[in-house]
Amino acid sequence: MKAIVLEQHGGIESLQIKEIPTPQPDNKEILVKIHATALNRADILQRKGLYPGPQTEYEIPGLEFSGIVVTNGSNANLYEKGDAIMGIVASGSYAEYLTVHERQVMPVPENLTLSEAAGIPEAWFTAFDALIDKGNLQNGDTCLIHAGASGVGTAAIQIAKNAGAKVAVTASTQKIGICRELGAELTIDYTEKDFVEETRHWTDNQGVNVIIDLVGGDYLAKNLESLAPKGTIVQVGLMGTGKPEIDLGIMLRKRANLIGTVLRSRTLEEKIDLTEKFSKLILPKFTNGEFKVYIDSVYSLENTAEAHTRMEQNHNIGKIIIEIP
Repeated sequence: MKAIVLEQHGGIESLQIKEIPTPQPDNKEILVKIHATALNRADILQRKGLYPGPQTEYEIPGLEFSGIVVTNGSNANLYEKGDAIMGIVASGSYAEYLTVHERQVMPVPENLTLSEAAGIPEAWFTAFDALIDKGNLQNGDTCLIHAGASGVGTAAIQIAKNAGAKVAVTASTQKIGICRELGAELTIDYTEKDFVEETRHWTDNQGVNVIIDLVGGDYLAKNLESLAPKGTIVQVGLMGTGKPEIDLGIMLRKRANLIGTVLRSRTLEEKIDLTEKFSKLILPKFTNGEFKVYIDSVYSLENTAEAHTRMEQNHNIGKIIIEIP
């Protein structure tokens, strides 16, 4: 099969397509013909050698996918050959085929294309896990979502609105529009305004209940200032710069919760548990049209380097899809 194999780390020149053996499914696994994957910041970090994946014979990036079931392992019976599915993996979706545990995938909603489905698992799992599972966002709460026009951000806005929360976001000038379109009540252009002052005014100096941060760095101290008493900051990414320093006195006085979370390093059972929760609570809302996958652009596997460049230049609004014919 064809796959992008990282034989070295560095720039986009590291993204080389190689011919390698097609994997075979173990006992409870299925073999999937991948139709599409989606780009994540973690892929860029892995390419640079800053976020290693699991030890495997071939280092293939890619954390999410959509595709068609080709073969079942000897004790895998949840899906049949030809079923359209999507899911998350620790790595390996920049390829024509992959194997995955059968309980770690979900059926693709009938009203979505396979390319749209590829943009769901990583971003929407992350947003759901951060807001609902870790952040315990409730009806009537306020939340602040950084990088609101990213894949995770566009998902988080929709999930928060659906939960009955009021939403504030940060985004750059050209990306504010999509955040408003998706329902954000307060849109903060971080190139012009201070989100601490903006959120304080918006909440009448009460602070926000939940903050989802993909930036990190010097945002951490500002997040704490923006937080309501007993509020929660969920750190899901590290796009920013600057040294993360906080005033522990503020953290203690506010009785604040600071939670760090990633999907890749979770155990198989943890990933299965999240998949099942998501399938029950969120997946039906794609079928009935409540939720939408916002796709920025689509590339071929051969043009993956261009996709990486687009994300590194921070041009994307929503998900970047890589199709694999």
